[in-house]
Amino acid sequence: MKTMTRSALAAIAAAASLGVAGCAGMSQQTRNTAIGAGVGAVGGSVLTGGSTADRAGRAAAGTVGGAVVGGVVGHEVSKDKR
Repeated sequence: MKTMTRSALAAIAAAASLGVAGCAGMSQQTRNTAIGAGVGAVGGSVLTGGSTADRAGRAAAGTVGGAVVGGVVGHEVSKDKR
C-alpha cells in the first residue's frame, strides 16, 4: 500500500511540474482561464461524486460544467477594463 501511495504522489508531482512548465509562454488572461477551468473541474467533480461520465457514458454536468464555469470566470477576472 505504501508503494502505491508513493507512486501516486510521484505521478502527481510530475504532472504538476509539467503543468507549471507548460504555462511559461501564456498571457496572464490565458493562465487565469486555465487555472479557473482546473479549479472548476475539481470543484464540480467533488460536488457530483467524482465522475465525468455515468454508466451510460453520458457526460456528467458537474465536472464538465464546473470546468466551463471556472474557465469563464478565470477569463473574465483578468479581462482588460477599458
